Formats: sequence, structure tokens, C-alpha cells
Amino acid sequence: MNTRIQKTSRKAQIDTLFLKFPGVSARKISDLDAFFVNDKMFACISGNGVGLRVPASTASELQFSRNNVVPFQPGGMASSREWIQIDRADAADYEQDLELFRASLEFVKGARTR
Repeated sequence: MNTRIQKTSRKAQIDTLFLKFPGVSARKISDLDAFFVNDKMFACISGNGVGLRVPASTASELQFSRNNVVPFQPGGMASSREWIQIDRADAADYEQDLELFRASLEFVKGARTR
């Protein structure tokens, strides 16, 4: 299977997970496929991972407790304390992160706009 087909299939699998949450929409921002709630981005696909916005304390905890969670640094940009990246070789394995995805969505939904 070529890389382009793999990338499309991976994105479709991840889309299926996020777009089943009420009020979530997807759109492209630069090179990132991003997911929004209330017009605020809470997740995106970056490389072989999914970037996710969570409270800073949760981000720190996850980076120390899980070996597949790293600071989110799309394109080498500086990381934010509220963004992490979950890396999974098989996109189907993101099913295991549904509660974390839901928590991120609720966190961003309730966040004040700047």
C-alpha cells in the first residue's frame, strides 16, 4: 500500500472517531487536519499522531505516565503546556483514547475565548 493511501485511510479512521461527537466539525488549517467544537480547535492530526488540547496538569501527567504521549510540536513549532500528541502506529488503536478525546472536547468547549 502506498503512503498516500495509508495517510488517507488513517485520516478516515480518525475522522470517524472525532466526528461522531456532537457538535464536532473538521477542517484543514495549513497542513493539519483539525477538529473543532464551538469554532475552537481541540484536536488535529499531525504526522503519525493526534494532537490534543487538555488542561496543563493533565498534559504533564500523561507525558510522564504514558510512553506514547509527547509534547505536541507540529512542524517543529514550540509546544504549548496544554497540547500533547498521542502516537499510535495503527489508527484503529485510537479507540482506546475515546474518553481522553471526550475530555479534551469538553475542556475546550468550556474554555473562555481569548
